[in-house]
Amino acid sequence: MTGLIPEPDGATPLTDAELNGLRLPLLTRAELNLAEAQNIGHAVSWLFSARRPRPESVTTEAWLKNLHGRMYGEVWAWAGQYRTADRNLGVPYWQIHADMRNLEADAHAWLADTTSGRYGNDECAVRLGHRLVVIHPFPNGNGRWSRLASDALVVALGAPRFTWGAGSLIEPTKLRRNYIAALQAADTDRDFAALIAFARSQAYPAG
Repeated sequence: MTGLIPEPDGATPLTDAELNGLRLPLLTRAELNLAEAQNIGHAVSWLFSARRPRPESVTTEAWLKNLHGRMYGEVWAWAGQYRTADRNLGVPYWQIHADMRNLEADAHAWLADTTSGRYGNDECAVRLGHRLVVIHPFPNGNGRWSRLASDALVVALGAPRFTWGAGSLIEPTKLRRNYIAALQAADTDRDFAALIAFARSQAYPAG
């Protein structure tokens, strides 16, 4: 649910706050979006070109922090480091570490469950990503990171990657609104059906 929203012409200068922590001499949001996309592409290649990991390994706090670092470390000096101030989204900053450790324990419990009521592979992965969005541990990039973490877990469980509507979720389009509505249903009603369906969708309208 985070990420910079590009202006229509993509040439809007970056603010002083946005420039803080940049590793590259970028001047506009369009340049930043491109640099982040390239960095994320390198992380995706690293993640899915290697041997399939064990599900338990991609749900540890250390691995998840490393994933954020790989996604953004070429662009941001703070990649992979938890935020140190409160934002309008996410838990209080001082609570992040405890919540991430609790999520790790919960995820391992989901994976170890052998009862008939255990979560399916898609639900385990989507629940992981949803909790990461709720915690919102990093200064930026939480939405894209949480979705890639969900992808990593579902692939580790032997299923295909999610498609997430087969489009960009950064721009303020109907596709993004559908995604946010599905997240809100999980937040307020504890109903993950819409979010799971969205994660597997490929034809949501993007206009």
